[in-house]
Amino acid sequence: MGCVSFTRAHFGDGCITAKAVKRAELAALVELEPVQNAYRNMGWERALGASGTIRAIREVVQAEGWCKEGISLKALKALREALLTAGHIDQLQLKGLSAERAPVFPGGVMVLLATFKALGIGQMQVSDGALREGLIHDLLGRVSHEDVRSRAVGNLAKRYHVDTPHAERVAETAGRLLAQVAGAWNLDPEEGLQWLGWAAQLHEIGLDIAHSGYHKHGAYIAEFADLAGFSRQEQLVLACLIRNHRRKISSSSFKRISAYRVHATRHWMVLLRLAVLLHRSRDLEAPPEPQLKPGEDKLKLSFPKDWLQRHQLTRTDLELEADYLQAAGFSLKFA
Repeated sequence: MGCVSFTRAHFGDGCITAKAVKRAELAALVELEPVQNAYRNMGWERALGASGTIRAIREVVQAEGWCKEGISLKALKALREALLTAGHIDQLQLKGLSAERAPVFPGGVMVLLATFKALGIGQMQVSDGALREGLIHDLLGRVSHEDVRSRAVGNLAKRYHVDTPHAERVAETAGRLLAQVAGAWNLDPEEGLQWLGWAAQLHEIGLDIAHSGYHKHGAYIAEFADLAGFSRQEQLVLACLIRNHRRKISSSSFKRISAYRVHATRHWMVLLRLAVLLHRSRDLEAPPEPQLKPGEDKLKLSFPKDWLQRHQLTRTDLELEADYLQAAGFSLKFA
């Protein structure tokens, strides 16, 4: 059952009618009928989807705000109603749907909806790689008790000759800062530690291309590199953190992230920027950990007495940083 064949068979004239939608769904259910009981009785913990159509559907339901992670049955039903409202393939105006995918989209949606119903799937995770690649990486991860994404980040850092000791110092400082603000900023400490670690490990990969604007080069690499285990949205989050770890903050990079990810990503960015700033001298001696007083979209740093007076370069860096953050709607004060 393919999106092309089903679209041609049931939406060949481009019209998306209730009758055509029902006919396509029944045709898919008929194809699934011989195997549905066997699959249902087998049982499973998770449903994993991998194909161009499934990835396209994921992009649409998340961009439209019908689903936060993967694809849900509820989101698919909302998508079916949106197709009926459009009435014709040429009238499809769905967020996240590319012009290349639109002509075969209705058939793919109905095949997936029928699959959810036949197999009793309520939620599906989506793999950005081929299914066989996803299975191999998943098995490797289970055997080694390792998150495949961490291995992918490490390989990328090695490929771009990252200064690993420096990256580890930045990650460690970012993690300590996170511990002070996680509760007040409603951040998951474990998740934040993981993302800050990855971003710190890769924040300088752009230096292998050019020093000028290296944060932009690094973001491009992180977004388009083949990073096993990362979803498309996760690579956008990683790219956003790298892009915004220094200099002017790009508001457009946050617009490409799913709305529910923006809060955490924005606050991780602030912590990463501060950690990078505190290690800017690349001194092996760890800087003093400032005491943080967080508030909503604001943060106050308190350093040991007279420390900033003895480290005027850091004070100047913090003054510039306060300006960058203020332009992005975030208040930073220090003493």
